[in-house]
Amino acid sequence: MKLLAIDTSNRPLSVAVLEDTKILATTTTNVGRNHSSTLLPIIEQSLAQAGIAPEALDRIVVAAGPGSYTGLRIGVTTAKTLAFTLDKALVGVSSLAALAANVLTEGQLVAPLFDARRENVFTGLYRIENQRPVNVVADQHVSLTDWHQVLAAYQEPIVFIGADVATYEEKLKASFGKRFVRAAPQLDLPRAEAIGLLGQTMAPVAQIHAFVPNYLRLTQAERDWQAKHPEEDHAPYVEKI
Repeated sequence: MKLLAIDTSNRPLSVAVLEDTKILATTTTNVGRNHSSTLLPIIEQSLAQAGIAPEALDRIVVAAGPGSYTGLRIGVTTAKTLAFTLDKALVGVSSLAALAANVLTEGQLVAPLFDARRENVFTGLYRIENQRPVNVVADQHVSLTDWHQVLAAYQEPIVFIGADVATYEEKLKASFGKRFVRAAPQLDLPRAEAIGLLGQTMAPVAQIHAFVPNYLRLTQAERDWQAKHPEEDHAPYVEKI
């Protein structure tokens, strides 16, 4: 299986081309949020490096969230466009699961984390089984206080991973004590090849046009609109477009 993997869900941008489990090309940048201007050139460069024409791909795999609203829209829209125009399968992978996949210690609990501001985080809990992250607690947008209460049920070491862990490291250490294990900094960057490997065995989305990012929370504009129109339909606006 030949596939293109894309992750623009946060500050880093990562693209990889795989054939089965062989990584043919991979690029990860962490220089700034200019994904709209750099993503397509990097995809073109990666495919050329791998020696694979776009038409030869079998599927497109994309980080589906949570993460930056703008970053997710860029990556998911690009993946949907490629999948539709090339008539290829499209697969969405949790951005948090992809980060957890950087930890390979069998049986280890892993809590990937993205900062959601105001003492809130995007996170989930995974256990590494057969070198793959298996979801134990669903991905969610949650306060640090509530997350501590959720993880209190797991009396074993938990590896916290992600560049944003540094923002809350002292509070996490205070909450979890010896159970807090900080992942090595080199593991904090998402890798598109991890998304690709996870996406190889996942079922493609049923309808490409209906696929939307998993934001896990409303945008500020949606929250403001709902506050002013409490009687209106509150289905996620992005799904109506």
